[in-house]
Amino acid sequence: MTGNAVFFETPVPKVYKVLPPSRTELSEVLAYVFMGPSRPSTHDHDRIPLLVNKNKVARALEWLKLNHCDYQDLEISYDNLNDYPEDVPPVSVQFTQAPDFDPSENLALHQTEDPSATDSGQCNFIVHGLTGDKIEGASSNVLKAESLKHLRRGGKALGVGRSEDPESTYDNPQLYPQMFPWLFPYGLGGIGNENGIQRVPDAARKRALLLYHDK
Repeated sequence: MTGNAVFFETPVPKVYKVLPPSRTELSEVLAYVFMGPSRPSTHDHDRIPLLVNKNKVARALEWLKLNHCDYQDLEISYDNLNDYPEDVPPVSVQFTQAPDFDPSENLALHQTEDPSATDSGQCNFIVHGLTGDKIEGASSNVLKAESLKHLRRGGKALGVGRSEDPESTYDNPQLYPQMFPWLFPYGLGGIGNENGIQRVPDAARKRALLLYHDK
């Protein structure tokens, strides 16, 4: 296996010593836009992954503080957590009314039903995007063409900032735990990390990490 990768840190407004942040602080950096014929109802909010389960968040933070080396000095704010509502998202909700659209105008000549509609149950929640199987093996020109097509159709793009200097891949045992926290739930086990019951050679650790290439 031969590869070449450069890692950059993603800048954040501040490093929090108290979690979860207050609703005011959270709304400064996060919001979501709801598009539809009317403002979102509680039923609509139940179908999007933006609601906060207070008990699960509390248990997760308590576990991290107890077990993760980077969270040992964390202060858990139960006051902020109790201020989070359970039936609406804790951040600013921006409503944009969708233009009137009659899908019957786009039906084929002999088509009588809208294929995107449903006869029973909840309405479909549609997410537009490209999946891995559509871009796997595609050349850079194909990817650029798909991106331009998306933008010309009025599609949106999200820009993610990064630091000016790349992260060192040498003598930086916390690099991989910070990049892939779901693989290193205790914040340990990165390349070059000698903390453990016994010292593990780097070659053996790298072979073990390669087993998670598909995770």
